[in-house]
Amino acid sequence: MANQNKRQNNNVSENIKNTAGTAFHEAHDALEATENAAMNAVDATSNAVKNVTNNNQKNKNKQ
Repeated sequence: MANQNKRQNNNVSENIKNTAGTAFHEAHDALEATENAAMNAVDATSNAVKNVTNNNQKNKNKQ
């Protein structure tokens, strides 16, 4: 009986660790996706600013 209880406790412990590991992995993936989306927005904003700056410079050169 004692060995069976020990095995059950070990199984519960392993299940808790596995569940926590899965949760942390999913949280990490979500954070990474959020970071990628944010960096894409930053890149798009940077490109838009460069385009406006370049267009303004071209217009000044034409005058």
